[in-house]
Amino acid sequence: MTARGAIAALTADFDEHRPAGRPAPADGPIGWSGYGQARARAAARTGEAESVVYGTGSVGATPCVLISFEFGFLGGSLGQSTGDRLEAAYALALERRAPLVSLVATGGSRMQEGMIALTQLQRVARASARLRAAGLAQIAVLRDPTTGGGWATVGAGADVVLALPGAQVGFAGSRVRPADADPYAYSAEGQLAAGQIDAVVAPGELAGTVGRWLLALGRQEDPPAAPVPRALSATGLPETGRAAVEQARAPDRPHAQAYLDDYFDQLLPLSGDRCGGTDAGLLCGFGLREDGPVAYVAQCGTATRPAGYRTAARVIRLADRLGVPVLTLIDTPGAANDAEAERAGAGAAIADTFAAIAAARVPVTTLVIGEGGSGGALALAAPDNTHVTADSYFSVIAPESAAAILKRPTTETGATADQLRLRPQDLVELGIARSIVGVGRT
Repeated sequence: MTARGAIAALTADFDEHRPAGRPAPADGPIGWSGYGQARARAAARTGEAESVVYGTGSVGATPCVLISFEFGFLGGSLGQSTGDRLEAAYALALERRAPLVSLVATGGSRMQEGMIALTQLQRVARASARLRAAGLAQIAVLRDPTTGGGWATVGAGADVVLALPGAQVGFAGSRVRPADADPYAYSAEGQLAAGQIDAVVAPGELAGTVGRWLLALGRQEDPPAAPVPRALSATGLPETGRAAVEQARAPDRPHAQAYLDDYFDQLLPLSGDRCGGTDAGLLCGFGLREDGPVAYVAQCGTATRPAGYRTAARVIRLADRLGVPVLTLIDTPGAANDAEAERAGAGAAIADTFAAIAAARVPVTTLVIGEGGSGGALALAAPDNTHVTADSYFSVIAPESAAAILKRPTTETGATADQLRLRPQDLVELGIARSIVGVGRT
C-alpha cells in the first residue's frame, strides 16, 4: 500500500502539508555519487518528493495529524529532508493540540546520507518528547516492513502501537539479521507475543480501531474519578475470616473480564511491558463509557508477574499524562515469587507500580473483587479510594502463609484469618476500604 493509500484507508479529508524546502547538493549532504539520480527515479516511480507525507485529517470523529511513509521512495528511508517533514508534522500536532497518527513503513536510515541520516532519529525523538510533555497522544500503525530507526523512534516510541497482520517489525532489517534468526521474532505477531506492540489489527478494522483509540486518548482537564463498578455477585457478607477467604476463592465468583464487560461499552486492550514480557493474568487498556474514557488495570485471580506490573505502570502513567481517570480491579493471591519472577525483577516492577499510583495526578478508583494478597495487590490500590465487594478479602498475607510464618499448625489457619481482620466489613472499619459495594454498607 502506498503512503496515500494508507491515509485514504483511515480518512477521506486529508489535507497535505509541506515544509519549506532547504537547498541541498544534487548528490546529498555527503556527496554520494548517483544519489540525485536515485531520488529522481524514486520520485518518478511514486509521484512523491520524499519518503514521508504528512498533514491533517479526521479519523472517526477526532481531528489529528497524520504521517505516512512511502516505502516505494528509497525504501521509506529517513534522510535529512524526511527529518524536516517528520519534525514539521510533530510541530503541527503541537500547534493544533492534536494527536499524532503515524503509518509506518520504512527500512531505516538512508545510507546515501551517512551520519546525517542517522541523526534524524534524534530530531524525531526530541519532537516526540515535546508531544508527550504537552499531553498529546501518539499512535503508530506498523505496515510492512517497519525496521531500523523508524521502528525505534516513530514506531516503538508511540503511546499505542498497532500493526497490520504479517508485517515485518524489528530493529534489524532482513539483510542484516543473523542468518539463522527466527523470522517469527521479526513479525508483528512475534512482537505482540513479546510485549512490544499492543495489537495486530486486520486492515478492514483499522479505521474503526484507530478512531476508537483517538476517542479514548483525548486529553481531559480535571477529570472526575471513575465510578465504582457495581457488584456482580449477590453473596452476603462473610461471618468469619475463613469464610471470607473461601468466598473470594470460589471458582464461580465473577472475575475481572466480567466486571470490565459490564462496566465499559468498548474495550481497547494494551499489551506488554515493552521489555519482552506479557502477563495473561493482568488485563490493561482503555475503555469507553458514555461518561468518557477510563484506563483500566485488572488482575484476573492469578499471581501477578513482573511483566504485568510493568504493563500496569505503563498504562497508569499514560493515563496520567493524558488526563484520563484510572480504574484498578484487584484479584490476586499475591505477586509471583518463583525464581523466574525474581530474575525478571519482581521487586523493582512492584516498586514501580507503587510509584505510578503514588505519583498519579488523575483520580484512581480501586475495587477489590476477589483475593487481595499482600503487596502484590496493594501496589494497584488507590490509597484513598479503595472499595471492596462482599466476596473479597484484603490481607497483609494469605492466612496459610501467615500461619506458616508464625509456626502455627494448619488447623489454626481459620483462627489466623480471623485475627488478620481481612473480611470486607473489617476493611471498612479499619479505614482500608471506603465501602462495600452492593450491600449498602459504608
